[in-house]
Amino acid sequence: MAIRRLPPMRAIEAFVRIVRLGSARAAADELGLSPSALSRRVAALEEFIGKRLFTRQHQAMRLTDDGQAFYNAVGPKFDELAAAVEGQIENSKVLRLHLGILPLFGSQRLFPRLPELRKQHPRLHIDFDTSPQLESRVGDTLDAAIILAKQPDPAFHSFRLDHNRVYAFTSKALAAEIGGNPDKEALSRQTFLIHTELPDSFIAWKQAIGMPDLEPAAIDHYDSGQLILEAAANGLGIAIMHDDHFHRSHDKRLAKLLDVEVESPYSYWFICRPHALEVRAVRIFHDWLVKAGL
Repeated sequence: MAIRRLPPMRAIEAFVRIVRLGSARAAADELGLSPSALSRRVAALEEFIGKRLFTRQHQAMRLTDDGQAFYNAVGPKFDELAAAVEGQIENSKVLRLHLGILPLFGSQRLFPRLPELRKQHPRLHIDFDTSPQLESRVGDTLDAAIILAKQPDPAFHSFRLDHNRVYAFTSKALAAEIGGNPDKEALSRQTFLIHTELPDSFIAWKQAIGMPDLEPAAIDHYDSGQLILEAAANGLGIAIMHDDHFHRSHDKRLAKLLDVEVESPYSYWFICRPHALEVRAVRIFHDWLVKAGL
């Protein structure tokens, strides 16, 4: 059986990276090529298939209709081939993922499910990073991250993991002292516990209870959701947090204040650079996370 001729794989890789990264310059940097060398690879591919894949205007390269059709057909097959080749290279080789994560999401939602992932993909190992400013380090020291945000930077590939409601809760003792339906005067005497990176949660909650101008006695800021939970359980103030964290804590010391439904401005998101999905460790974790429904 005759073997069909194929264009050089380097030319296809150049084409795929330009499309996924959104610019020829970014693709050239990613591949370690000069712009002229990258252009020659694309030109060789266009000559091979006999179609214009891009229109070129100054520094910009835009997909033609033929280019889009070619990408739709070839892109998924390119990923399958890359995965197949990688799968044949040292089957015992560890796949390493550098993941940024918020500690509370890790302890409450991710870690209880990680044994499933380990069983399915025993070669995948994860280095966890809980340092601040995760988003700014994705694509540098981090392969991917799970963040809390209103909307990630559109330069990232992102997948929304949930929708949340905002709860106000505190210790049962303090809740009893404040009362089941506290008025503005009672709430103004309290200390509120707010996550440093989620200030709009408190604003949304105040508006929902009809007290947008509420000024509490103090607002204590935390950069750790776990510490906010513990502070609230010990009666140090009223925590403003997501309902999911309240329920998953299973902490019998805590009590919810005011039975109101408040949509959170924030959600958990998985983010990575678009080209990172070509890395097997990132793709495995991403696909598992999507299916797991954490």
